[in-house]
Amino acid sequence: MKGVFWNSRGLADLAKHRFLAELVKEEQINFIALSETGRDSFPDHVLKNLCGGHDFLWHTMAPHGRSGGILLGVDLNVFDIGAIAEGDFYVKFTLRVKSNDFKFVLYTVYGPAQLQNKSAFLVELANTCSKETLPYMIGGDFNIMRSPEDKSSEDFDPKWPNLFNAVIESLDLKEITMAGRQYTWAGPGDNPTFEKLDRVLVSTEWEIMFPLTTVEPRDRHISDHTPLVLNTGASTHQTHNCPFKFERGWLIRDGFYDMVANIWQSPCSGSTPLERWQFKIRRLRQYLRGWAKHTAGSYRKEKKDSVSSFRQS
Repeated sequence: MKGVFWNSRGLADLAKHRFLAELVKEEQINFIALSETGRDSFPDHVLKNLCGGHDFLWHTMAPHGRSGGILLGVDLNVFDIGAIAEGDFYVKFTLRVKSNDFKFVLYTVYGPAQLQNKSAFLVELANTCSKETLPYMIGGDFNIMRSPEDKSSEDFDPKWPNLFNAVIESLDLKEITMAGRQYTWAGPGDNPTFEKLDRVLVSTEWEIMFPLTTVEPRDRHISDHTPLVLNTGASTHQTHNCPFKFERGWLIRDGFYDMVANIWQSPCSGSTPLERWQFKIRRLRQYLRGWAKHTAGSYRKEKKDSVSSFRQS
């Protein structure tokens, strides 16, 4: 099972639509959880584009005032939906994985940035989760740090982190450690402050079912928040999409090295060397996948002609 949690900071930018569609296709994403969408509804064609044309079911929660808004969608080829509910700061789906009959609850949250609303957010989180009888997972932008290490500057107020940690401990939740990056949000300006505001928490039952679950960051170039890709390490459905494989035979094809060099050296996005490298790898993989399909027919024809010539000689 794979999904993405992301504070997209709106969805008006078509680059964000393309990013999500490519992510679904390249990484076989089964659910999309977006926060701070800023919209109370989306046209069907927009939702279809976001999931790369897959059969997703979506639920939208309107923003409170000028900020907020949540959009949660799941692949109906992978999940059955038992119930949909929302609170002031969350949307949750009760789901059944079709391939193994595993039932769980998927939460996505958007914690308030305003200090006066953080108490209500934590109270709602504690009250709602304490009533769950199924394994559950909570991901999104909590807008609260957990420790001084979650902030790049020394200006750290422990009040809300301490209360947040108390809620996590009372619910016996575990945070899935994000690999490869310390922070998930970048402030404005030339010398921004970095903070970890986005995370994924799971119940003990969830952790027992999926002990190999990982959370990995993706490129942040189109939002000030980092998309988080969750991967349980377990397949949830049969797919006809073959994983990408690099064929050694490509190395002897005419012009292959020049083609790769041109793709690698073309302009790319990303604010750090790691983000730029990840962008280049994804773009190269995507290009080679299409190139391989296009040239496979000519390879077969060459082989057939060679065999025919050999038999005639």
